Amino acid sequence: MRQLGPEIFLDLKFHDIPNTVAGAVSSAVGLPGVRLLDVHTLGGLEMMRAAAKARDESALPKAQRPKLLGITILTSMDNSSLRRVGISGTASGRAVKLAQLARQAGLDGVVASPHEVRAIRRACGKDFLIVVPGVRPEAGKRSGISGKRKKDDQARFATPTDAIRAGADYLVIGRPITAAPDPEAAARAILEEIASALPQD
Repeated sequence: MRQLGPEIFLDLKFHDIPNTVAGAVSSAVGLPGVRLLDVHTLGGLEMMRAAAKARDESALPKAQRPKLLGITILTSMDNSSLRRVGISGTASGRAVKLAQLARQAGLDGVVASPHEVRAIRRACGKDFLIVVPGVRPEAGKRSGISGKRKKDDQARFATPTDAIRAGADYLVIGRPITAAPDPEAAARAILEEIASALPQD
C-alpha cells in the first residue's frame, strides 16, 4: 500500500491490558507508511498512557511517528445501545468525556462521530486531531445510487460537508465508495463535495 503512494490509517482499535497494548503500538509505529493508528479509549487511562509511552519511545524521529488516536463511542451505537452495555448518559456526552481522557493520557486525537466534533474541539483544543467516521454523502452524489442517503449500520452520521464545517480534521469514508456500482465515480463525487465544503482562499 505504501508503495502505491498513500499514507495509512492503521485502524486496528487496540483494546487490551496496558502491557499488551504497549507492545502492539510499539510494533505498529514502525510499520512503513503508517500515519495514524488507534486504541479504544474504553481501555482506560493507564492503557492509553502505555500506548502513548510506546509511541514516544519509538526510534523514529518525532515528526515521523504516527499520530495516536483514541476511539470514543462507535458510530453504530446510540444512547439505547450504550445503556444495554451498562454505559449511562448520552453517546455524545460520553464521547466528549472520553476525548478529554485521551488528551490527558497524551494521545494526539480521537475518532468520534460528526455529532461530537464541535463539543470535542471546545473541550480539547484546536490542535487535538478529530477523525470522523460515519460520513455519508449527500443523496444522489454517489454514482448509481439515488434517493435517500443510505446510512448502512451507522446510528450517528453526517455528510462530508457537515463534518468538515463542524471542524473534522480527517474523514473516514468506506462503503459509500466500496459498495457503489462505480467506486471511482463515487469517490470523485465525494471529493467534489469535500472540495466545495473547504474554505476558499
